[in-house]
Amino acid sequence: MKNKSKQIIITLIAAIIGGVLFSILHIPVPWLLGPMITVLIGTNVMKLHFAWPRSIRNTGMIIVGYTIGLSMTPSALHEMVLQLPYMFMMTVFLLLFCAGIAFVVSKLSDSDYRTLLLASIPGGLSQIIMLAEETKGINLAIVTITQVTRLIIIIIVMPLLVLIPMFADSGHAATNSVIPALSTASWNHLFPNIFLFAVICILFALLGAKIRFPTAYLIGPAIGTAILQAYVLNGPQLPPTVINAAQLMLGTYVGLMLKPNQISNKIKTFSLAIGSGFMLVFGAIGLSMLLTKLQSISNATALLSLAPGGMDQMGIIAHAINADLSFVSGYQLFRTFFIFFAIPPLIRLIFNLADKRSIRRKSELQ
Repeated sequence: MKNKSKQIIITLIAAIIGGVLFSILHIPVPWLLGPMITVLIGTNVMKLHFAWPRSIRNTGMIIVGYTIGLSMTPSALHEMVLQLPYMFMMTVFLLLFCAGIAFVVSKLSDSDYRTLLLASIPGGLSQIIMLAEETKGINLAIVTITQVTRLIIIIIVMPLLVLIPMFADSGHAATNSVIPALSTASWNHLFPNIFLFAVICILFALLGAKIRFPTAYLIGPAIGTAILQAYVLNGPQLPPTVINAAQLMLGTYVGLMLKPNQISNKIKTFSLAIGSGFMLVFGAIGLSMLLTKLQSISNATALLSLAPGGMDQMGIIAHAINADLSFVSGYQLFRTFFIFFAIPPLIRLIFNLADKRSIRRKSELQ
């Protein structure tokens, strides 16, 4: 127990050093990227023994979920309902693009299409890995490394993309009115309402985990906060220090997820994973351009809405650049639910049909 606590403290110190360094260098979302890169280097290059309990990661997700829930006002939810046709269309386009990427990579590698299809789906990491474990004939190592590599690419590239002139226009009318207040929130405004919201967020997170909600520790608090804010009282905005702490909790956990030493044929596997990750980024950019033609939103909001990353990371980035957080969260939430509920049975159906067709062909040849 003492050794574990020592490892956690060392990990925390390394994460803080990364956050401070990235802040000094003015790198976007420093408290997410700094800890992630520092821990990644420390684990795989310096061979340090880091530890970061899932409970700390879950705490960070609850904080981000609360922030997202604050943006889900009745008017914002009404707008989300109106966006459902566009959400469905963009999600289907993105998934078809992912299927195309998997097909191309399967022709360039020794891996089968099934494995690469699951590796390319931009869903929650835990849900996709769980689906891969339950599906016969899937190379779980390739699915895991490709998903983690994609996630890291998205987390690193998206904050940089939204700073270039093409996307750095998120501060105009598309910005939700609740966002500017977040950066100026102080500790004095937290109490006493924050206690009630904290209890609700924790209860909804635990309830979501119990019924196996996708990304329960993020979506649960977001839903609980939105309900309480709509019918009871307004939630207080969180100070920047708390937001930074949440970023550190999540970034550190992501940095520990990637373990290159456990993968055979590292160069080829990582090259294909990185290549498919960047292809997804380009696909998201193309779809975001289409979305800006269909909706009166900023380029940055559209890009973060369609970015194939996690809702927690995209929510943090949207908050940091004053993008429309409710719009981004709505699109990311819809894709999370769609992939969680629709993709597993669809994937199993496709694979079963393919197996039956293969068996039929073999019997015909015999």
